Amino acid sequence: MASTPAIRTQFTQLLDLKTPVVLPPMAFASGGVLAAEVSLAGGFGFIGSGYDTTEKLRRDLETARTVLKVGPGSPLSIGVGFLGWILDKSEANSKELLALLVEYRVKAIWLAFGDNLSSWIQFVRELNQQSGGPPILVFVQVCSFQEALTAINEWKADVVVVQGIEAGGHGASYGLPLLTLLPLILANTPPNGPPIIGAGGLADGSQVAALLTLGASGAVLGTRFLLSPESLYSEAQRKVLVGADSSQSVRTMAFDNARGTVGWPKGIDGRGIRNATVDDYDKGVDTSVIRKKYEEASAKGDTDRIVVWAGTGVGSMKQILPAKDIVRELHEECLSRLRNASNLVIKE
Repeated sequence: MASTPAIRTQFTQLLDLKTPVVLPPMAFASGGVLAAEVSLAGGFGFIGSGYDTTEKLRRDLETARTVLKVGPGSPLSIGVGFLGWILDKSEANSKELLALLVEYRVKAIWLAFGDNLSSWIQFVRELNQQSGGPPILVFVQVCSFQEALTAINEWKADVVVVQGIEAGGHGASYGLPLLTLLPLILANTPPNGPPIIGAGGLADGSQVAALLTLGASGAVLGTRFLLSPESLYSEAQRKVLVGADSSQSVRTMAFDNARGTVGWPKGIDGRGIRNATVDDYDKGVDTSVIRKKYEEASAKGDTDRIVVWAGTGVGSMKQILPAKDIVRELHEECLSRLRNASNLVIKE
């Protein structure tokens, strides 16, 4: 995007970015290659650690280092995201995982879905301080007004990610639409507060521009980047996304039930493309039967049963593009909309 102007917000200034486009951490979807490619294109990318072992995360970080073409000891312009409830399962293992952030000098950590996030934030900051390295910025994902106030006022988050109920993957079943929740939080963020970025059902640059005009500092797009060849989704999963309409994006616990991924905090479910697994779950089919069918489908790559996470904006996504081209397209669309919006102001 060398020939196009940068977009300046509180968020892009904090991270020294060209564009306020963010790739969120998505378990089994956003690895080292995708995160690095988004950052190289001028946005900011996260690796989704999810259920990873220390060895797996180290491999992803080494991959990102290779793509970014930086040597050992140099900062990595990416972040890593963790699920709070997974971190709580094994303190010793989780501390090893988090120590890699300091070792590889990643720029940010993203925390979500846990009852003990404050202690992990404190641990990362203490670890960072002991290392003497550059600060690791703390992103906290919130799904409600009260969660946002806690992240801003108590935890002193460096960036707050406001997730609307339209978001693909996991989120709060009790959440509000992004365009309702975001203004509520922005209206109660102090002038010296952290950058607020929005997530949930976003598909194109015009929606990024809309969030900026509301007062957000950036926009998070997950499903859109699942359609890049660099994502860890299979070709079959990407075909499902290209062929889906937005009405097929539904909130459900069917896929967690089928995969046995239990332990999510109360009120959290997932949004994905409705298929036979969801139908069986809604009909009350026995869990053991659903899990057996899911395992068989996973072995064959049968997308009529395996999970394909997707937000409500999926119906607008009809093209598979490299991550760098997605970032460029989003940026240029956003610029175009912002310029058009400026023409709406009548000079007297």
